[in-house]
Amino acid sequence: MTGGGNTTEITYFILLGFSDFPRILAVLFAVFLLIYILTLTWNLGLIILIRMDSHLHTPMYFFLSNLSFIDVCYVTSTAPKMLSNFFQEQQTITFVGCAVQYFVFSTMGLSESCLMTAMAYDRYTAICNPLLYSSVMSPKLCIQMVLGSYLAALSASISQLCAMFQLHFCGLNVINHFFCDMPQLLVLSCTDTLFVNLLTAILTMIFGIINAFIIMISYGFIVISIMKITSAKGRSKAFNTCASHLTAVSLFYTSGIFVYLSSSSGGSSSFDRFASVFYTVVIPMLNPLIYSLRNKEIKDALKRLPKKTWYC
Repeated sequence: MTGGGNTTEITYFILLGFSDFPRILAVLFAVFLLIYILTLTWNLGLIILIRMDSHLHTPMYFFLSNLSFIDVCYVTSTAPKMLSNFFQEQQTITFVGCAVQYFVFSTMGLSESCLMTAMAYDRYTAICNPLLYSSVMSPKLCIQMVLGSYLAALSASISQLCAMFQLHFCGLNVINHFFCDMPQLLVLSCTDTLFVNLLTAILTMIFGIINAFIIMISYGFIVISIMKITSAKGRSKAFNTCASHLTAVSLFYTSGIFVYLSSSSGGSSSFDRFASVFYTVVIPMLNPLIYSLRNKEIKDALKRLPKKTWYC
């Protein structure tokens, strides 16, 4: 902290994390470390598999490899700091470190929201316009959609970062959380947060509500198209092509809405923190499983992998 006049400018924050559970800290560390390692292994493994197998060079798996990349960055923005804090007496993070952490976390989260929308459009085209799928979902359009997701998220996160640097912190510097999140930072600010709250609300509407609405419309048309299929086998096959994405979208949005509604006041109960772990750490681990476990193309690619390795 640095003094100035009668106020003290905060230059670092104390992240309480899970320090209020001293008896199970070792267990929590082991569980979170295992989840983090599995997240990295499964997502990076999926990226490599899609890259190596030419049968998976399709729009759906192009989007899926980018989703895995986002999940790796997303979980890495919070998990390493959370794990390292288990061994530190004073779990501090500088203001700049806090801003960088939130910037990466926000960029990856917003990118995932946009990418989920792009994947919904991909499934809509595959089921509702199968004959035009190859021409509509061209490599150029897929690249544009992915780049658009990253650039939209990056611009939104930069605007939040600029707004964050306008805040001044001169009171308490204790964050009852395991990472720097905007609601907790706004509570600690000793300046007016109206603009930041307004900006956050606008971005939530654009990246949350509008994206979710587009996904819902896409799946509305998908359901209508599936119901028109006469054979039960055809309906089942069509549903299976989008079931994994629908599951991932449901987990992403329901957990995100729950966490941010419960922490919108800036408080962070024990339950909120564990719910945030599910949202920030567990879901990135589950995504590759959701898309792979019942996916015949992924299973076939895994069977071909030993042959590719042997010939190499």
